[in-house]
Amino acid sequence: MLRWHIARWKALLSVIMSFVTILAGVSACAQNQSSDPTFTNSTPITIGISLSFTKDFSNDGKAMNQGYQLWADMVNNNGGLLGRPVKLVILNDNSDPDQAATNYRTLITKDHVNLVFGPFSSLLTKAAAPVAQQYGYAFVEGAGGAPSVFSGNWSNLFDVSLPVANNLITFAYYILSLPKADRPRTAAYLTSDDPFTFPQVDLVQKLLEHAGIQTVYPPAGQSDQYAEGDNKAATVHADALARTQPEVTILGTLLPDIQIEVQEFKKAHYNPKAMIATAGPDLGTDFIHAVGGVKYTEGTFVPNGWYPQANNFQNAEMVQAYLAKYGGTADQINADVAEAFSVGQVMQQAAEEAQSIDNAQIIAKLQSGAVFNTVQGTAQFDPPGAADAGQNKQSIAYLFQWQHGQFISVYPYSVAAKNPQYPKAVIF
Repeated sequence: MLRWHIARWKALLSVIMSFVTILAGVSACAQNQSSDPTFTNSTPITIGISLSFTKDFSNDGKAMNQGYQLWADMVNNNGGLLGRPVKLVILNDNSDPDQAATNYRTLITKDHVNLVFGPFSSLLTKAAAPVAQQYGYAFVEGAGGAPSVFSGNWSNLFDVSLPVANNLITFAYYILSLPKADRPRTAAYLTSDDPFTFPQVDLVQKLLEHAGIQTVYPPAGQSDQYAEGDNKAATVHADALARTQPEVTILGTLLPDIQIEVQEFKKAHYNPKAMIATAGPDLGTDFIHAVGGVKYTEGTFVPNGWYPQANNFQNAEMVQAYLAKYGGTADQINADVAEAFSVGQVMQQAAEEAQSIDNAQIIAKLQSGAVFNTVQGTAQFDPPGAADAGQNKQSIAYLFQWQHGQFISVYPYSVAAKNPQYPKAVIF
């Protein structure tokens, strides 16, 4: 009998504890609901993204992830997209084009995401675009602006950022604006074969050569390109370039390349009057660490379509949200953050204009000639069949330079925080 009573009390106690747990859970849910934004429909809008968290593009992939997350946080804190919460579904593509294409196929056919955002780099965007086209998804992206990306004439692809080929034009304009006596007489060009890097280097070389600035590297008849990721080739080229001692050096790089090339310039004590890289110097603390400290950033130029102090739509809010979530200073924010955030802004505005997340309707809105507002400025796209279809015809290139540990806008003068430093300080 005693054992029967003990067992009965244990069972009763178990029921009581379960009931208390349920009540606690209900109370916690009630508290969460009272503090969360109110959604008119609690079913999430899922957005599929492939990003590079490992290998060559890992720094950029992580920065784009930050930008996408900041946008999703802002949307959800303000009642969601069309009254529904946004949920990001992100897969790692290992910086591999084939894996990026596979990821988007998985996101669309297995995860059944409602929308997709683009990956990092023209290389991966070009690989993924046909998948999005096949399934009729609007492919809004912010880091795939190379000419080769648009050669496929994808009617569903929209790049919210500056077209790649135009990135270095502002630098050419600045150099050619110098008094003739101060202009450099010699220049060198070195680039990876990445579709993001070489088109802009090729164009600025033509502009400077046409103005009479002599090319001293590469030697006549030789290519200025090396295979992306071939560290040995980048090292050999950088050493050979430094030996020619050009007054200006134009580098078609991503962050790993410029890290290697700066190391070689240090060894050779090569100090050009001006040095610009297509990417790397815009990556804040990642760039500082890559080149060995703030001292070695001095005077380096980079083109970009965004800067932290820009008076653009939601830019101040994005910067504030970034600092609150990730820390650091505004000047250390990777520009990829802004590119990713802009993707979300354009997609949100197109969906709200269409009052739908139907991809066909969103594509129609993006092709309509409407102007969209982003942290990078305005975005507008030509309809299919136009020469620049899918490219942001409203974007402009700003010129930035590292000066005394700060990343600042220097040209055009109308938006410059300081004048460009030319010639740059001797640091190697």
